[in-house]
Formats: sequence, C-alpha cells, structure tokens
Amino acid sequence: MSENALTSGDFTEENEPYALFGRWLADAGKSEPNDANALALATVDETGLPNVRMVLLKGFDERGFVFYTNFESRKGQEILSAGKAAMCFHWKSLRRQIRIRGEIEVVSEAEADEYYASRPRGSRIGAWASKQSRPLESRFALEKAVAEYTARYAIGDIPRPPHWSGFRLKPVSIEFWHDRPFRLHDRVEFRRVDDGKGWTKVRMYP
Repeated sequence: MSENALTSGDFTEENEPYALFGRWLADAGKSEPNDANALALATVDETGLPNVRMVLLKGFDERGFVFYTNFESRKGQEILSAGKAAMCFHWKSLRRQIRIRGEIEVVSEAEADEYYASRPRGSRIGAWASKQSRPLESRFALEKAVAEYTARYAIGDIPRPPHWSGFRLKPVSIEFWHDRPFRLHDRVEFRRVDDGKGWTKVRMYP
C-alpha cells in the first residue's frame, strides 16, 4: 500500500463510519501478520475497576460489532451487569487505530447458533469443557474435561452450550486515528445523534 493511501484525505472527509471501518479492516487483512480482526475489549467489574483483554471481531454491520464468549466468564459477567463496553483496534503495520464505545446487546439465538456451528469441532468441544475465567486445578483437569465431552459428542452435532453466545456492541461513538509525522496525527470521531439514526463528525486535536 502506498504512503499516499494513508494520508489524511483517506478518511477525514467521510461522513459515515461503517464503510470506512470496513475499508480499514480490509486493509488490515492485507498487511497484518495475523488476526487483523483482533481488538482490545474493555469492561468494568462491580467495583468500577476496568478489565481489558483481546478478543476477535466476528461480524459487523450498521447494528454494531459482534464477538462471542462464555457468558459465565469474567468478561461475560461484567458485560451482562454493566451493559456497556469499549473496543480498540490497533493496526501497527498501517499506523491506524479505531476506538469504539457503546451499549451491549445479546445476539439472537439464530445468530449464535449459526456462528457456533461454523466453528471447528474442537472449538465447539472446548466451549463445553472450559469453565472460562475460573480457577483450574491442573492442565490435566482441562484435558480430562475435553476428553469427556469428546466422548459425549463423539458422533452427530454438538449443541451450543446455553452459557455460550454473542454480544453486539451498539456504538455511540467511533473514533478513527491515523499516525502523522511529529505526532500531529489525524483524529476524527463520529458520534451518534439523538435520534440514533445518524452521526455527527468532530475533528479532534491529536
């Protein structure tokens, strides 16, 4: 990709964030060594203390940004409690970053079933075997649980665990950042308008 493709003109004239996000994600898929869809997901626990970890984006459209997890995990519990979260994508190879903040909803049963069925068989077994975020007495205990569920679902379909599904972050703001010389970066934030049907755009100091 040429340097010219990464100049401020690449995005500062945009008036809608989703198409721009799609282009940046596609660019990252061509340049990042792996997991261009990786993002840092921030949540808050019951004490108000933040947590952040890497997850994978599994889909997006104008309804929001989707990822999947064990709802009994720490992040699952924190999201279900607070109903809000934030995301940060950083693509070092492109010198680009996107930050997203918003409210969270649970995806439909049909969406969760469709994505779960697309996962490798071993990953579907793992969703049953792993008590995510809880203490594990030994690696052997995890391997034993995997073996037990592998035997249980030796043939046929593996049903989706009731505690495993997806979240959709419905953004109230999406900020695009592009590195520029001397730390005079380009930074544009899209903010939801009150009716929830459009966006305002604000150019920010770097």
